[in-house]
Amino acid sequence: MASALDEVRMEETLDVASLADRSSSVLEKLRSSARDMRAEERREPSFPIGKAAELVGRTTAAIREAESDGRLEAPPRGENNRRLGYTLAQLNDMRGTFGTRPWRAPEDPCSILAVQNFKGGVGKSTLSVHLAQYLAIHGYRVLLIDCDSQASATTLFGYVPDLDLGEDDTLYPFLREGERATLEYAIRKTHFDGLDLIPANLRLFQSEYELAARMARGQGALLNRLSQGIQSVQDLYDVVILDPPPALGAISLSVLRAANALVVPVPPTVMDFSSTAAFLAMLDETIQDLQQYDLAPQLAFLRFVASKVDENKSMQRGLLELMRQLYGNAMIRTPLKDSAEIDNATARLMTVYELSGPMTSKQVRDRCLTYLDGVCGEIEVDIRRTWPSHLARLRKEGLA
Repeated sequence: MASALDEVRMEETLDVASLADRSSSVLEKLRSSARDMRAEERREPSFPIGKAAELVGRTTAAIREAESDGRLEAPPRGENNRRLGYTLAQLNDMRGTFGTRPWRAPEDPCSILAVQNFKGGVGKSTLSVHLAQYLAIHGYRVLLIDCDSQASATTLFGYVPDLDLGEDDTLYPFLREGERATLEYAIRKTHFDGLDLIPANLRLFQSEYELAARMARGQGALLNRLSQGIQSVQDLYDVVILDPPPALGAISLSVLRAANALVVPVPPTVMDFSSTAAFLAMLDETIQDLQQYDLAPQLAFLRFVASKVDENKSMQRGLLELMRQLYGNAMIRTPLKDSAEIDNATARLMTVYELSGPMTSKQVRDRCLTYLDGVCGEIEVDIRRTWPSHLARLRKEGLA
């Protein structure tokens, strides 16, 4: 009887191994297909002169005048002699020429913003990447740090994490090795001018165990390690965005310690709202625990984003209204609605901000961009309110 049971267990083991191998093979084909599709696309965003003028803060006439007198280089023209559009790098050159860069002053604090919830599937990485790209498009210097071993944010930048990246390309060596003094080794330029990335892969998960074990031996100062790394490079950036894992582990605690702002995505469903309530209770308890060791975060703002919203569902409409009443001014006014445009872009390992045209319809794309711009625009204002050098401008814009 024992041998028969052993044979059954062996068959189950072999079946699991076979299924894992088959799944990995199919996944690699899907990834390769997505990378091939992406390689055919124009990855760097471009902007017509009207949009360029809006983003730069000058008129189209001012741009043409600067091009004619040699202060700016005109964009290339196509076969029909029409302008092909301006790259983001050219927009940033315009900002430099016209003096309209939105950068923080050196004495302003770098905004270190964590997009965090302890539940997966809430749109955390989607929001992190779109927010980082939105800020880069609007002229800010941005660093996105993928702190999640699932590496969803890294994947959206076109990497297959465990094939394209080694552990030395991630946070892992810095968290593990005390002799590294800076995070510069892991910073990668992206196809968005002004936006850099520190990627992640599955090896980062190993650091959870190592950090937890060392902290259990009394090395609580390790929670400062990520904060120290960010401090080593923060003079290069206006905003650092952290995309942590959806769990309360050593890395998530390190992210909380490093952050000075927190954005919490919450889909308006009973399960997600319940998980967020538990997250807030755990967050409060964690902050109190960290206070005992002078490690508690000092948050300039805490905001909630209604994510993956489907207002065709009456239950979601009701919960969305409840969340607005409950969280008040801490709630981002614009909901981030579920959109086929985001889903289709993600399937190509891309974002809505880098697509050259709609993947669904112009109406769906425009609606999706309205929601994305609305959410990211509100967070942008929150960030600028933490910079004393921006307060006069915000008052002039009626946003202070």
